[in-house]
Amino acid sequence: MKDISQLLALLGDEKDFLLNHICETISKDQIHLPNPSHIDTVFLETNRNGQTIRSLTQLYQQGRLSNTGYLSILPVDQGIEHTAGSSFAPNPIYFDPENIVKLAIEAGCNAVASTMGGLAMLARKYAHKIPFVVKINHNELMTYPNKYDQILFTSVRDAWNMGAIAVGATIYFGSAESNRQIIEIAKAFEEAHHLGMATILWCYCRNNAFVKDGIDYNTAADITGQANYLGVSIQADIIKQKLPTNNGGFTAIQFAKTNPNMYTKLASEHPIDLCRYQVMNCYSGRIGMINSGGESKGETDLAEAIKTAIINKRAGGAGMIMGRKAFQRPFSEGVNLIHAVQEIYLAKEITLA
Repeated sequence: MKDISQLLALLGDEKDFLLNHICETISKDQIHLPNPSHIDTVFLETNRNGQTIRSLTQLYQQGRLSNTGYLSILPVDQGIEHTAGSSFAPNPIYFDPENIVKLAIEAGCNAVASTMGGLAMLARKYAHKIPFVVKINHNELMTYPNKYDQILFTSVRDAWNMGAIAVGATIYFGSAESNRQIIEIAKAFEEAHHLGMATILWCYCRNNAFVKDGIDYNTAADITGQANYLGVSIQADIIKQKLPTNNGGFTAIQFAKTNPNMYTKLASEHPIDLCRYQVMNCYSGRIGMINSGGESKGETDLAEAIKTAIINKRAGGAGMIMGRKAFQRPFSEGVNLIHAVQEIYLAKEITLA
């Protein structure tokens, strides 16, 4: 394990740019920041029942980031979403779902998020050892041509029955099927809360019309921020979102309603400011936003993961949910990479911008 100075050195020329930035758009005193008492200060005021509060507490009190207010989750649903062969060919041990669970435990994650089938194979052996998050819907990537649709693979009750503490789901906001997905997942989250489970939303945007003049605005701060707002509106307890890559998506495609302050007073071009706008759309940080780790690119994975973690933490985000960068390499290297990201959230010298 590299010490924190070695990890920060991976930022290269961007070190000062990322570590010394101060948000002059949305100040940190305008958001609810992750902290050890997050459950007490935020969720005890909500409509979540006692069982759901307990499930959220289990999630936040597991692993190396226990009682920090931050989360480190291992997500492995790519076997369905991206095909199993493509996902696990770099390290075939992960065709066996037990190795996925073992990786999450060894790396000290707060939870493992995976498919119903994979986690069901191991529920009696591991559900009491690490929180299970069952992903209840998927884009199966077998229908040709591919379409941006998420379909249910299991029920909330089945996930509850095997001991999972949370369900996860994806909505492709902006897609042709998004209205149905919103209705389905809103009902699923209502049932999950009734049963005492936490809810995590993969809050993604998918629409070819969001690409304009060769620029992909599916990950624009304004568009993803609105997706976040819709996600918390259906009572997601945690939002999973991609880091914004640009801004001004709504104005570029000349769609929806905007206000000039969105692009001047509430955001700048700095990645931390763009990420903070995403956090602001999660009820000012009352609902924690975790950023995804993205695809594995090989040797640059560690540096990219550290950069993402720093942007997320300094923006007021609640952690990272990183899969491919960890499991598409040797087991021990995956553990070390997850540990390195966790060190960013444990490091007191990395403060809110």
